[in-house]
Amino acid sequence: MVEIISKREGPRREDVQVKRLIEQNRSTIVRLADQISGGNYSASRKPRQKPEAEGLIIHVGGGSPVAAEAAPSIRVTINGRVVSVDQNTGRQLHHIGDIRNRGGAHVFVLATKQNGFFSPVDETVAQALAGLDGSRLAATYTEEQLAADIGVRLGIA
Repeated sequence: MVEIISKREGPRREDVQVKRLIEQNRSTIVRLADQISGGNYSASRKPRQKPEAEGLIIHVGGGSPVAAEAAPSIRVTINGRVVSVDQNTGRQLHHIGDIRNRGGAHVFVLATKQNGFFSPVDETVAQALAGLDGSRLAATYTEEQLAADIGVRLGIA
């Protein structure tokens, strides 16, 4: 024999009794809550007046305006990252590579999977800059000259 136990419709009898008890004693409960909180309970339940914007400057948040067209340039940052930057906004467009210290010499390392970068440059950029990968920087070949060479090879100059 199988007994099917199903939930009854409506609230439980105990719940109805507790709700009725709370409603019957609402004034006493509110009075005790005000006494404990120093009147803050009733004050928090009152409707508040909405602030008005008179005399205030209201700024609606949004994104920065989109430039018509990016004006890219190549920049070497202080920490040795070689990046393509939009001259209009100053935002980084692409990470091209790094200047790393190898054996006491500063060397340009192109951002490719073979060089251990997680987000490598695309194949067209990698092919255009393959000759500069591993270039040593010295007094005769500076960071500015490297940035100029990269710009020429990418057609940014």
